[in-house]
Amino acid sequence: MQNFLVRISFAAKFGCIFILSSCGLITSVSATVLIEVDLSRQRMFVHSSRANYTWPVSTARSGYETPAGDYEPIALERMHYSQKYDNAPMPYSIFFYGGYAIHGSSETRSLGRPASHGCIRLAPGNAKLLYEMVEAEGALITITGAPPSNTYDSKTTGAGRSESRRIGVVDEGVDLFTPEF
Repeated sequence: MQNFLVRISFAAKFGCIFILSSCGLITSVSATVLIEVDLSRQRMFVHSSRANYTWPVSTARSGYETPAGDYEPIALERMHYSQKYDNAPMPYSIFFYGGYAIHGSSETRSLGRPASHGCIRLAPGNAKLLYEMVEAEGALITITGAPPSNTYDSKTTGAGRSESRRIGVVDEGVDLFTPEF
């Protein structure tokens, strides 16, 4: 039932954009790529003007958090190296909340289950395709659900996140955006 309600919510957001643009109330839609990440199923659903895709992802493993909510991209980096985790390569990074990003990973065997420090990992080819779509069309990102058999460590949640573009949320006293991963 919850997955059904999530789908309805996502469809409603997409439908509102389509109706408003069709009626001429919005002359140009700035974000046409709709990205839905389902933490429960460890899947990403992408709806764009090109096509629809469903890809396996890896999100936060136990003790870490992938924040649920609605976001817009705040930075794109074709190749980013983690400052926090041993210069780990993060190809095709789409930062959406502080240091959290959607990015490619060579650890494709882990896709489909929680395995990251909080970022959303994709197969490199899928990350490249998504990056190019977002670069060209913009995006709205929705993260829903709870990871399977995974609980977040309360120490990783709360204040101190930087430069949020979480829709409908204002972070007071934020620092300038600097990717932490």
